[in-house]
Amino acid sequence: MKMRKSSLPASCGEAFTDKERANSRRRYRTTVLAAVLILSLVWITALSVGRYAVPFLTAAKVLLSRLFPISQSWDKKMDAVVMTLRLPRSTAAVLIGGALALSGSCYQSIFKNPMVSPDLLGVSAGACVGAALAILLDLGTVYIQLFAFLCGIGTVFLTTAIPRLIRNESTTILVLSGVIMSSLMSSVMSILKFLADTDTKLAEITYWTMGSLSAITFSDILMVLPTLTVPAIVILVMRFRLNVMSLGDREARTLGIHLRRTRGVFVICATLLTASCVCMAGTIGWVGLVIPHIARLIVGADHKKMLPVAMLFGGSFMLVIDTLCRTLSSAELKLGILTGLVGAPFFFFILIRQHRTML
Repeated sequence: MKMRKSSLPASCGEAFTDKERANSRRRYRTTVLAAVLILSLVWITALSVGRYAVPFLTAAKVLLSRLFPISQSWDKKMDAVVMTLRLPRSTAAVLIGGALALSGSCYQSIFKNPMVSPDLLGVSAGACVGAALAILLDLGTVYIQLFAFLCGIGTVFLTTAIPRLIRNESTTILVLSGVIMSSLMSSVMSILKFLADTDTKLAEITYWTMGSLSAITFSDILMVLPTLTVPAIVILVMRFRLNVMSLGDREARTLGIHLRRTRGVFVICATLLTASCVCMAGTIGWVGLVIPHIARLIVGADHKKMLPVAMLFGGSFMLVIDTLCRTLSSAELKLGILTGLVGAPFFFFILIRQHRTML
């Protein structure tokens, strides 16, 4: 037996590890390809279904005709429905879903809490106040989005200023500061609703806060595209640092991570993503909480793998929700209604799962 053991090659353990890594990479590539395929199919489906139905293949041809020389065999009405009405909101749904999933994953890693959502630091509450103020002042859609974005960013700035003011910059104090500012913004929002005209302005404010993509245009998307793409690229480029930070503060410092600076970059980027989404579509809950968990269950906790998958899942999820909102009933439902109906049961499932793990 000893002779047989000693005759094994020294690299046997390494070869086994390399094989495991190769299998892991293969599974990850398969998962990414499946996620991309699902997103593509859901996207074409979103372009085809609705009150005015467009055949699936026709919707695909209309979309591809902008890239390839395809002879037009469909009428102009189908072209207008797909390209003018459905493509902008479908594109916005993909961007918003991916951005909220990325932001939620980032927050959950930074604060080491799987129950954290992108509005933790009060960005959504502040954005709602800004939008309500613009609606009360009778400003246009562009100013509503601008006010929402600026007030959301401003609220997070005040949230991060509180720990510096009391000279305690721990994550616990930062979370408590977010609770304070969210509560304050909710009170301000109640005052604005009280002052609003009950027949016109109050209804508009309420509908905006429930979330919708019904009035989205490519101009709206282009306006916030820089604050969506740049922070997303920064997070994806730096995502390996989230793995290091998850080891603990002491280990991260040992490995050369400047914790305060790195956390600041991630918080700023995640906040910009969330504020951009809220100013486009209103308040959309649960996406940034639910989708990171699904991605983590499928590909594991490695942020280098999990974040891209979470973005793809988030885009597909928001496309499905938006499609259901405009097809389930004659009157279009609001995004916040369906995301809550899906997110709340899943949150309950997470609580049960965590309780069983603790036992």
